[in-house]
Amino acid sequence: MTDAGTVLPFIDYLKVVGMSMLPVWELRGSIMVAYWQFGMPILNAYFLALLGSCIPAPFILLFIKSIIHWMQKSRVKFFRGFSGWLLGKVEKNREKIQKYAYWALFVFVAIPLPGTGVWTGSLLGAMLDLKIKKALPAILAGNAVAGVLILLLTLGIDKLAA
Repeated sequence: MTDAGTVLPFIDYLKVVGMSMLPVWELRGSIMVAYWQFGMPILNAYFLALLGSCIPAPFILLFIKSIIHWMQKSRVKFFRGFSGWLLGKVEKNREKIQKYAYWALFVFVAIPLPGTGVWTGSLLGAMLDLKIKKALPAILAGNAVAGVLILLLTLGIDKLAA
């Protein structure tokens, strides 16, 4: 029989992995919550958040383009409008982004700001028809760098607050 002391940390680990899979939140918020709210060691927080935030990337790269094209044909006005807006944005910036495609994707995801994470990077990669074999490593490497930057920020804030 297990006691609460053994089960609770595992549940917290699952919470961190799950939180980091969410768009916008991703590993940026998960590292901080894991460290400050759950009292998790910072490296555990980093690796769990990194794991969770990487899970959606291949699925987004593989399926989002089909979903966007389905949205274009939808009867729902919001879906048509959103897909049109998104495709317009991609087409407007296609040349700029494709010039440095994989490096640009890496840098974009590595910048630890809301809206520049794995979800958006994977969406960009898919909509620009980048090869998944090259886009996925660029996205995951950028995500790892963003995680390190958030880890350092979290520790810095912790030291300032102490």
